[in-house]
Amino acid sequence: MGEALKKWLKMSKDLPLREEVGLNLRVAVALLNSKFDKQIEQFGITTAQYNVLRILKGVYPEGHARCAIATRMVERASDVTRIIDRLEKQGLVERDRTNEDRRISITRITEKGIEILNKLNKIVEAEHKAHTKYLSDEECRQLSELLEKLYMNEI
Repeated sequence: MGEALKKWLKMSKDLPLREEVGLNLRVAVALLNSKFDKQIEQFGITTAQYNVLRILKGVYPEGHARCAIATRMVERASDVTRIIDRLEKQGLVERDRTNEDRRISITRITEKGIEILNKLNKIVEAEHKAHTKYLSDEECRQLSELLEKLYMNEI
């Protein structure tokens, strides 16, 4: 078992290899999420809200229905409606009903939402560089490919 994982978990015995992989992934994700949460909280948004804003910026000036947003999220959330409600209260998104079906609302990012994302882009880019500073470009490619192998059959 890797020394860093043993130190993190404060344990001395080795684990089965596949359990070690799972724990390493969980520790890495927890650390990355914690650092990211601290970076974006200064903008008054959560990770899930950031994810929704990025999804909507990707189709700007168009928008998406709630169900389309939900299927595109990195971490699937059951409370997408509440996430959008909070973003709307902050003026970061707006919703309109479609003419074809008044039951469906389309959510669009506002200029204020785009401004926040533009500020966050520099911070997020710096975070990505900091997290991968000990990896070469080739190692980053390999890691990305290996991680995709873990979930490709879930898509």
